[in-house]
Amino acid sequence: MNELLKDEFHHVLASSRRMIKILFYSILCGIIVGFVSCGFAALMNFVTTVRQSCPVLILFLPLAGLLIVGLYHLLHNEQDTGTNLVIAALQSKDDVPLKMAPSIFIGTIITHLFGGSAGREGAALQLGGSIGSSLGHAMKLRDIDTHLIMMCGMSAAFSALFGTPMAATVFSMEVISVGIMHYSALVPCVVASFAGYAIASHFGLSEHIFGISNLPDFTLKTGLIVVILAMLCALVSGLMCISLHTFSALFQKYFQNPYYRAFAGGTIIAVLTLLTGGQDYNGTGVQIIVKALAGTAFPAAFLLKILFTSVTLGAGFKGGEIVPTFFVGATFGCLFGNLIGFSPSLCAAVGMVSVFCGVTNCPISSLLISFEMFGYEGMPFYLLACAFSYALSGYFSLYHSQIIVYSKMHTTFINRNTR
Repeated sequence: MNELLKDEFHHVLASSRRMIKILFYSILCGIIVGFVSCGFAALMNFVTTVRQSCPVLILFLPLAGLLIVGLYHLLHNEQDTGTNLVIAALQSKDDVPLKMAPSIFIGTIITHLFGGSAGREGAALQLGGSIGSSLGHAMKLRDIDTHLIMMCGMSAAFSALFGTPMAATVFSMEVISVGIMHYSALVPCVVASFAGYAIASHFGLSEHIFGISNLPDFTLKTGLIVVILAMLCALVSGLMCISLHTFSALFQKYFQNPYYRAFAGGTIIAVLTLLTGGQDYNGTGVQIIVKALAGTAFPAAFLLKILFTSVTLGAGFKGGEIVPTFFVGATFGCLFGNLIGFSPSLCAAVGMVSVFCGVTNCPISSLLISFEMFGYEGMPFYLLACAFSYALSGYFSLYHSQIIVYSKMHTTFINRNTR
Protein backbone atom coordinates (compact mmCIF):
# COMPACT_ATOMS: atom_id res chain seq x y z
CA MET A 1 0.00 0.00 0.00
CA ASN A 2 2.77 2.41 0.93
CA GLU A 3 4.61 1.52 -2.28
CA LEU A 4 1.51 2.30 -4.35
CA LEU A 5 1.08 5.65 -2.63
CA LYS A 6 4.76 6.42 -3.17
CA ASP A 7 4.51 5.58 -6.88
CA GLU A 8 1.39 7.70 -7.21
CA PHE A 9 3.09 10.62 -5.45
CA HIS A 10 6.09 10.46 -7.80
CA HIS A 11 3.76 10.23 -10.80
CA VAL A 12 1.79 13.29 -9.71
CA LEU A 13 5.00 15.19 -8.97
CA ALA A 14 6.49 14.38 -12.38
CA SER A 15 3.23 15.26 -14.14
CA SER A 16 3.01 18.53 -12.24
CA ARG A 17 6.55 19.50 -13.24
CA ARG A 18 5.78 18.79 -16.88
CA MET A 19 2.47 20.63 -16.64
CA ILE A 20 4.14 23.74 -15.21
CA LYS A 21 6.70 23.72 -18.03
CA ILE A 22 4.07 23.24 -20.73
CA LEU A 23 1.83 25.90 -19.20
CA PHE A 24 4.68 28.39 -19.26
CA TYR A 25 5.31 27.80 -22.96
CA SER A 26 1.56 27.78 -23.68
CA ILE A 27 1.07 31.16 -22.06
CA LEU A 28 4.16 32.55 -23.80
CA CYS A 29 2.94 31.25 -27.17
CA GLY A 30 -0.57 32.59 -26.55
CA ILE A 31 0.77 36.03 -25.71
CA ILE A 32 3.11 36.23 -28.72
CA VAL A 33 0.50 34.91 -31.15
CA GLY A 34 -2.14 37.14 -29.55
CA PHE A 35 -0.10 40.27 -30.22
CA VAL A 36 0.75 39.19 -33.78
CA SER A 37 -2.91 38.36 -34.43
CA CYS A 38 -3.97 41.75 -33.10
CA GLY A 39 -1.57 43.48 -35.45
CA PHE A 40 -2.83 41.31 -38.28
CA ALA A 41 -6.48 42.07 -37.45
CA ALA A 42 -5.83 45.81 -37.18
CA LEU A 43 -4.12 45.87 -40.56
CA MET A 44 -6.91 43.77 -42.07
CA ASN A 45 -9.52 46.22 -40.80
CA PHE A 46 -7.50 49.12 -42.17
CA VAL A 47 -6.99 47.71 -45.67
CA THR A 48 -10.64 46.65 -45.83
CA THR A 49 -11.69 50.23 -45.07
CA VAL A 50 -9.28 51.54 -47.70
CA ARG A 51 -10.57 49.09 -50.33
CA GLN A 52 -14.21 49.89 -49.63
CA SER A 53 -13.56 53.63 -49.87
CA CYS A 54 -11.50 53.25 -53.06
CA PRO A 55 -13.23 50.72 -55.37
CA VAL A 56 -10.77 51.41 -58.19
CA LEU A 57 -8.18 49.30 -56.33
CA ILE A 58 -9.84 46.17 -57.73
CA LEU A 59 -8.35 47.04 -61.14
CA PHE A 60 -4.88 46.50 -59.68
CA LEU A 61 -5.65 43.02 -58.31
CA PRO A 62 -3.79 41.28 -61.21
CA LEU A 63 -0.65 43.26 -60.35
CA ALA A 64 -1.15 42.47 -56.67
CA GLY A 65 -1.11 38.79 -57.63
CA LEU A 66 2.29 39.23 -59.25
CA LEU A 67 3.52 40.92 -56.08
CA ILE A 68 2.39 37.99 -53.91
CA VAL A 69 4.04 35.41 -56.17
CA GLY A 70 7.22 37.48 -56.14
CA LEU A 71 7.13 37.67 -52.35
CA TYR A 72 6.84 33.90 -51.99
CA HIS A 73 9.65 33.43 -54.52
CA LEU A 74 11.84 35.90 -52.63
CA LEU A 75 11.31 33.97 -49.39
CA HIS A 76 11.87 30.62 -51.16
CA ASN A 77 8.38 29.61 -50.10
CA GLU A 78 6.90 28.55 -53.45
CA GLN A 79 5.87 25.09 -52.18
CA ASP A 80 3.83 26.50 -49.30
CA THR A 81 0.44 24.73 -49.24
CA GLY A 82 -1.03 26.88 -46.49
CA THR A 83 -3.06 25.31 -43.71
CA ASN A 84 -2.50 21.91 -45.33
CA LEU A 85 1.20 22.25 -44.52
CA VAL A 86 0.45 22.92 -40.84
CA ILE A 87 -1.92 19.94 -40.57
CA ALA A 88 0.54 17.66 -42.38
CA ALA A 89 3.35 18.78 -40.08
CA LEU A 90 1.30 17.91 -37.00
CA GLN A 91 0.53 14.46 -38.42
CA SER A 92 4.09 13.66 -39.47
CA LYS A 93 5.94 15.49 -36.68
CA ASP A 94 7.64 17.75 -39.21
CA ASP A 95 8.39 21.43 -38.71
CA VAL A 96 6.56 24.47 -40.02
CA PRO A 97 9.08 27.05 -41.26
CA LEU A 98 9.02 30.50 -39.66
CA LYS A 99 9.01 32.09 -43.13
CA MET A 100 5.40 30.95 -43.48
CA ALA A 101 4.37 33.64 -40.96
CA PRO A 102 5.55 36.76 -42.86
CA SER A 103 4.51 35.18 -46.17
CA ILE A 104 0.90 34.58 -45.20
CA PHE A 105 0.71 37.81 -43.19
CA ILE A 106 1.78 40.06 -46.06
CA GLY A 107 0.13 37.95 -48.77
CA THR A 108 -3.26 38.08 -47.05
CA ILE A 109 -3.02 41.84 -46.47
CA ILE A 110 -2.26 42.41 -50.16
CA THR A 111 -5.09 40.10 -51.24
CA HIS A 112 -7.64 41.97 -49.14
CA LEU A 113 -6.37 45.44 -49.99
CA PHE A 114 -6.95 44.87 -53.69
CA GLY A 115 -10.21 42.95 -53.45
CA GLY A 116 -9.49 39.23 -53.44
CA SER A 117 -12.20 37.04 -51.93
CA ALA A 118 -10.75 35.23 -48.93
CA GLY A 119 -10.94 34.98 -45.17
CA ARG A 120 -8.39 35.67 -42.52
CA GLU A 121 -8.83 33.01 -39.84
CA GLY A 122 -7.31 30.32 -42.07
CA ALA A 123 -4.32 32.62 -42.47
CA ALA A 124 -4.25 33.04 -38.70
CA LEU A 125 -3.99 29.26 -38.26
CA GLN A 126 -0.88 29.33 -40.43
CA LEU A 127 0.53 32.25 -38.45
CA GLY A 128 -0.11 30.48 -35.16
CA GLY A 129 1.28 27.15 -36.32
CA SER A 130 4.41 28.74 -37.75
CA ILE A 131 5.10 30.86 -34.67
CA GLY A 132 4.40 27.92 -32.34
CA SER A 133 6.78 25.65 -34.23
CA SER A 134 9.53 28.26 -34.23
CA LEU A 135 9.03 28.99 -30.53
CA GLY A 136 9.36 25.31 -29.71
CA HIS A 137 12.65 25.08 -31.57
CA ALA A 138 13.94 28.31 -30.07
CA MET A 139 13.28 26.88 -26.60
CA LYS A 140 14.90 23.58 -27.63
CA LEU A 141 11.78 21.58 -26.79
CA ARG A 142 11.34 17.96 -27.76
CA ASP A 143 9.42 17.31 -30.99
CA ILE A 144 6.31 16.13 -29.14
CA ASP A 145 6.30 19.32 -27.06
CA THR A 146 6.96 21.50 -30.09
CA HIS A 147 3.87 20.09 -31.76
CA LEU A 148 1.82 20.81 -28.67
CA ILE A 149 2.99 24.42 -28.85
CA MET A 150 2.09 24.52 -32.56
CA MET A 151 -1.46 23.56 -31.64
CA CYS A 152 -1.40 26.23 -28.93
CA GLY A 153 -0.42 28.80 -31.55
CA MET A 154 -3.31 27.75 -33.79
CA SER A 155 -5.77 27.99 -30.89
CA ALA A 156 -4.46 31.39 -29.79
CA ALA A 157 -4.69 32.87 -33.29
CA PHE A 158 -8.17 31.45 -33.92
CA SER A 159 -9.37 32.73 -30.54
CA ALA A 160 -7.88 36.19 -30.97
CA LEU A 161 -9.49 36.76 -34.37
CA PHE A 162 -12.83 35.05 -33.83
CA GLY A 163 -13.40 35.84 -30.17
CA THR A 164 -14.37 32.19 -29.58
CA PRO A 165 -11.89 30.66 -27.11
CA MET A 166 -13.83 27.41 -26.55
CA ALA A 167 -14.12 26.59 -30.24
CA ALA A 168 -10.52 27.70 -30.81
CA THR A 169 -9.30 25.29 -28.14
CA VAL A 170 -11.04 22.29 -29.66
CA PHE A 171 -10.55 23.12 -33.34
CA SER A 172 -6.77 22.69 -33.35
CA MET A 173 -7.21 19.33 -31.56
CA GLU A 174 -10.03 18.13 -33.81
CA VAL A 175 -9.03 19.22 -37.32
CA ILE A 176 -5.83 17.15 -37.62
CA SER A 177 -7.35 13.67 -37.68
CA VAL A 178 -11.13 13.25 -37.91
CA GLY A 179 -12.33 10.73 -35.35
CA ILE A 180 -9.46 11.25 -32.92
CA MET A 181 -9.11 14.11 -30.46
CA HIS A 182 -5.62 15.01 -29.27
CA TYR A 183 -6.60 15.36 -25.60
CA SER A 184 -2.99 15.74 -24.48
CA ALA A 185 -3.19 19.25 -25.94
CA LEU A 186 -6.37 20.20 -24.06
CA VAL A 187 -4.85 22.10 -21.12
CA PRO A 188 -2.15 23.96 -23.08
CA CYS A 189 -4.59 24.86 -25.87
CA VAL A 190 -7.14 26.15 -23.34
CA VAL A 191 -4.51 28.36 -21.73
CA ALA A 192 -3.12 29.64 -25.04
CA SER A 193 -6.61 30.25 -26.38
CA PHE A 194 -7.61 32.38 -23.41
CA ALA A 195 -4.28 34.23 -23.54
CA GLY A 196 -4.86 35.15 -27.18
CA TYR A 197 -8.47 36.07 -26.49
CA ALA A 198 -7.51 38.27 -23.52
CA ILE A 199 -5.01 40.25 -25.58
CA ALA A 200 -7.47 40.71 -28.45
CA SER A 201 -10.17 41.80 -25.99
CA HIS A 202 -7.78 44.28 -24.40
CA PHE A 203 -7.29 45.96 -27.77
CA GLY A 204 -10.98 45.71 -28.65
CA LEU A 205 -10.38 43.33 -31.55
CA SER A 206 -12.33 40.21 -30.53
CA GLU A 207 -15.43 40.14 -32.72
CA HIS A 208 -17.82 38.01 -34.77
CA ILE A 209 -20.48 37.84 -32.06
CA PHE A 210 -23.86 37.87 -33.79
CA GLY A 211 -27.47 38.05 -32.70
CA ILE A 212 -30.49 36.09 -33.91
CA SER A 213 -33.95 37.62 -34.18
CA ASN A 214 -37.20 35.70 -33.70
CA LEU A 215 -35.81 32.43 -32.37
CA PRO A 216 -38.66 29.88 -32.60
CA ASP A 217 -39.45 27.24 -29.99
CA PHE A 218 -37.85 23.84 -30.43
CA THR A 219 -40.57 21.41 -31.53
CA LEU A 220 -40.76 18.33 -33.72
CA LYS A 221 -41.68 20.51 -36.70
CA THR A 222 -38.93 23.10 -36.21
CA GLY A 223 -36.41 20.36 -35.50
CA LEU A 224 -37.29 18.60 -38.78
CA ILE A 225 -36.92 21.86 -40.69
CA VAL A 226 -33.43 22.33 -39.26
CA VAL A 227 -32.52 18.72 -40.14
CA ILE A 228 -33.60 19.31 -43.76
CA LEU A 229 -31.55 22.52 -43.88
CA ALA A 230 -28.52 20.72 -42.42
CA MET A 231 -28.82 18.00 -45.07
CA LEU A 232 -28.88 20.64 -47.81
CA CYS A 233 -25.93 22.42 -46.20
CA ALA A 234 -23.99 19.14 -46.31
CA LEU A 235 -24.45 19.23 -50.09
CA VAL A 236 -23.42 22.89 -50.23
CA SER A 237 -20.27 22.13 -48.21
CA GLY A 238 -19.35 19.41 -50.68
CA LEU A 239 -19.97 21.81 -53.57
CA MET A 240 -17.69 24.40 -51.98
CA CYS A 241 -14.86 21.91 -51.41
CA ILE A 242 -15.16 20.56 -54.95
CA SER A 243 -15.17 24.07 -56.38
CA LEU A 244 -12.10 25.18 -54.41
CA HIS A 245 -10.08 22.10 -55.36
CA THR A 246 -11.27 22.09 -58.99
CA PHE A 247 -10.39 25.71 -59.64
CA SER A 248 -6.98 25.20 -58.03
CA ALA A 249 -6.32 22.22 -60.32
CA LEU A 250 -7.56 24.08 -63.41
CA PHE A 251 -5.37 27.10 -62.75
CA GLN A 252 -2.33 24.88 -62.25
CA LYS A 253 -3.12 22.94 -65.42
CA TYR A 254 -3.66 25.90 -67.75
CA PHE A 255 -1.30 28.41 -66.11
CA GLN A 256 1.75 26.47 -65.00
CA ASN A 257 3.71 29.67 -64.48
CA PRO A 258 2.56 31.07 -61.08
CA TYR A 259 2.88 34.66 -62.31
CA TYR A 260 0.51 34.01 -65.23
CA ARG A 261 -1.80 32.14 -62.86
CA ALA A 262 -2.06 35.01 -60.39
CA PHE A 263 -2.48 37.63 -63.11
CA ALA A 264 -5.24 35.62 -64.80
CA GLY A 265 -7.05 35.02 -61.51
CA GLY A 266 -6.80 38.67 -60.52
CA THR A 267 -8.19 39.71 -63.90
CA ILE A 268 -11.14 37.32 -63.57
CA ILE A 269 -12.00 38.63 -60.09
CA ALA A 270 -11.75 42.24 -61.29
CA VAL A 271 -14.11 41.52 -64.20
CA LEU A 272 -16.55 39.62 -61.97
CA THR A 273 -16.55 42.50 -59.49
CA LEU A 274 -17.39 44.99 -62.24
CA LEU A 275 -20.15 42.70 -63.53
CA THR A 276 -21.77 42.33 -60.10
CA GLY A 277 -21.64 46.08 -59.58
CA GLY A 278 -20.26 46.17 -56.06
CA GLN A 279 -17.88 44.68 -53.51
CA ASP A 280 -20.28 42.29 -51.78
CA TYR A 281 -18.20 39.25 -52.78
CA ASN A 282 -14.75 40.72 -52.24
CA GLY A 283 -12.83 40.42 -48.99
CA THR A 284 -14.37 38.45 -46.14
CA GLY A 285 -17.94 39.56 -46.74
CA VAL A 286 -18.76 39.94 -43.04
CA GLN A 287 -21.22 42.74 -43.83
CA ILE A 288 -23.25 40.32 -45.97
CA ILE A 289 -23.22 37.74 -43.16
CA VAL A 290 -24.73 40.36 -40.84
CA LYS A 291 -27.46 41.11 -43.39
CA ALA A 292 -28.21 37.41 -43.82
CA LEU A 293 -28.58 36.99 -40.07
CA ALA A 294 -31.02 39.90 -40.17
CA GLY A 295 -33.05 38.00 -42.77
CA THR A 296 -31.86 39.51 -46.06
CA ALA A 297 -29.79 37.76 -48.73
CA PHE A 298 -29.51 37.83 -52.52
CA PRO A 299 -30.63 34.38 -53.76
CA ALA A 300 -27.45 33.62 -55.71
CA ALA A 301 -25.08 35.13 -53.14
CA PHE A 302 -23.80 31.79 -51.84
CA LEU A 303 -22.95 30.59 -55.36
CA LEU A 304 -21.21 33.84 -56.25
CA LYS A 305 -19.12 33.74 -53.07
CA ILE A 306 -18.06 30.17 -53.84
CA LEU A 307 -17.02 31.32 -57.33
CA PHE A 308 -15.14 34.41 -56.14
CA THR A 309 -13.31 32.52 -53.39
CA SER A 310 -12.44 29.55 -55.61
CA VAL A 311 -10.91 31.81 -58.26
CA THR A 312 -9.05 33.93 -55.69
CA LEU A 313 -7.43 31.06 -53.79
CA GLY A 314 -7.04 28.83 -56.85
CA ALA A 315 -5.04 31.53 -58.61
CA GLY A 316 -2.58 31.79 -55.74
CA PHE A 317 -3.87 34.70 -53.70
CA LYS A 318 -3.62 34.28 -49.95
CA GLY A 319 -6.11 34.18 -47.11
CA GLY A 320 -8.41 31.80 -45.34
CA GLU A 321 -11.49 29.84 -46.28
CA ILE A 322 -13.40 29.94 -42.99
CA VAL A 323 -15.19 33.30 -43.18
CA PRO A 324 -16.15 32.70 -46.85
CA THR A 325 -17.58 29.41 -45.59
CA PHE A 326 -19.67 31.36 -43.07
CA PHE A 327 -20.78 33.70 -45.85
CA VAL A 328 -21.91 30.77 -48.00
CA GLY A 329 -23.72 29.07 -45.13
CA ALA A 330 -25.42 32.22 -43.86
CA THR A 331 -26.70 33.35 -47.26
CA PHE A 332 -27.85 29.85 -48.23
CA GLY A 333 -29.59 29.40 -44.88
CA CYS A 334 -31.26 32.79 -45.15
CA LEU A 335 -32.48 31.91 -48.66
CA PHE A 336 -33.89 28.61 -47.37
CA GLY A 337 -35.68 30.34 -44.50
CA ASN A 338 -37.22 32.97 -46.75
CA LEU A 339 -38.38 30.36 -49.27
CA ILE A 340 -40.24 28.25 -46.71
CA GLY A 341 -41.27 31.10 -44.41
CA PHE A 342 -39.33 29.93 -41.37
CA SER A 343 -37.09 32.28 -39.33
CA PRO A 344 -34.46 33.29 -41.93
CA SER A 345 -32.29 34.59 -39.08
CA LEU A 346 -32.10 31.19 -37.38
CA CYS A 347 -31.69 29.46 -40.74
CA ALA A 348 -28.74 31.74 -41.54
CA ALA A 349 -27.10 30.81 -38.22
CA VAL A 350 -27.78 27.11 -38.78
CA GLY A 351 -26.42 27.42 -42.31
CA MET A 352 -23.21 29.00 -41.04
CA VAL A 353 -22.39 26.26 -38.55
CA SER A 354 -23.62 23.45 -40.84
CA VAL A 355 -21.48 24.42 -43.82
CA PHE A 356 -18.50 25.09 -41.55
CA CYS A 357 -18.95 21.63 -40.03
CA GLY A 358 -19.25 20.04 -43.46
CA VAL A 359 -16.09 21.58 -44.89
CA THR A 360 -13.91 21.08 -41.80
CA ASN A 361 -15.31 17.77 -40.46
CA CYS A 362 -15.18 19.26 -36.96
CA PRO A 363 -18.62 18.83 -35.33
CA ILE A 364 -17.56 19.65 -31.76
CA SER A 365 -15.80 22.85 -32.81
CA SER A 366 -18.81 23.79 -34.94
CA LEU A 367 -21.18 23.30 -32.03
CA LEU A 368 -19.01 25.36 -29.70
CA ILE A 369 -18.62 28.14 -32.23
CA SER A 370 -22.41 28.32 -32.58
CA PHE A 371 -22.73 28.78 -28.81
CA GLU A 372 -20.08 31.49 -28.69
CA MET A 373 -21.38 33.34 -31.74
CA PHE A 374 -25.13 33.09 -31.23
CA GLY A 375 -25.69 32.14 -27.58
CA TYR A 376 -27.07 28.99 -26.02
CA GLU A 377 -30.78 29.62 -26.60
CA GLY A 378 -30.75 27.81 -29.95
CA MET A 379 -28.65 24.89 -28.67
CA PRO A 380 -30.94 22.03 -29.84
CA PHE A 381 -31.07 23.48 -33.36
CA TYR A 382 -27.29 23.79 -33.59
CA LEU A 383 -26.76 20.30 -32.17
CA LEU A 384 -29.05 18.75 -34.79
CA ALA A 385 -27.45 20.81 -37.55
CA CYS A 386 -23.87 19.86 -36.69
CA ALA A 387 -24.72 16.18 -36.27
CA PHE A 388 -26.51 15.80 -39.60
CA SER A 389 -24.13 18.00 -41.57
CA TYR A 390 -21.11 16.07 -40.30
CA ALA A 391 -22.66 12.68 -41.01
CA LEU A 392 -23.91 13.53 -44.51
CA SER A 393 -21.13 15.74 -45.88
CA GLY A 394 -19.06 12.78 -47.05
CA TYR A 395 -15.28 12.82 -46.99
CA PHE A 396 -14.80 16.23 -48.53
CA SER A 397 -12.69 18.84 -46.77
CA LEU A 398 -11.10 22.23 -47.23
CA TYR A 399 -7.83 20.54 -46.32
CA HIS A 400 -6.41 17.71 -48.45
CA SER A 401 -3.98 16.75 -45.68
CA GLN A 402 -6.79 16.09 -43.20
CA ILE A 403 -7.22 12.37 -42.43
CA ILE A 404 -10.52 10.62 -41.71
CA VAL A 405 -9.50 8.03 -39.12
CA TYR A 406 -12.94 6.57 -38.40
CA SER A 407 -15.93 6.23 -40.72
CA LYS A 408 -18.72 8.77 -40.32
CA MET A 409 -21.42 6.13 -40.68
CA HIS A 410 -19.90 3.05 -39.01
CA THR A 411 -17.63 2.32 -36.06
CA THR A 412 -14.95 1.37 -38.56
CA PHE A 413 -11.29 2.35 -38.76
CA ILE A 414 -10.71 3.63 -42.32
CA ASN A 415 -7.71 6.02 -42.04
CA ARG A 416 -8.24 7.69 -45.42
CA ASN A 417 -7.49 11.11 -46.83
CA THR A 418 -10.22 13.60 -47.53
CA ARG A 419 -11.26 14.65 -51.00
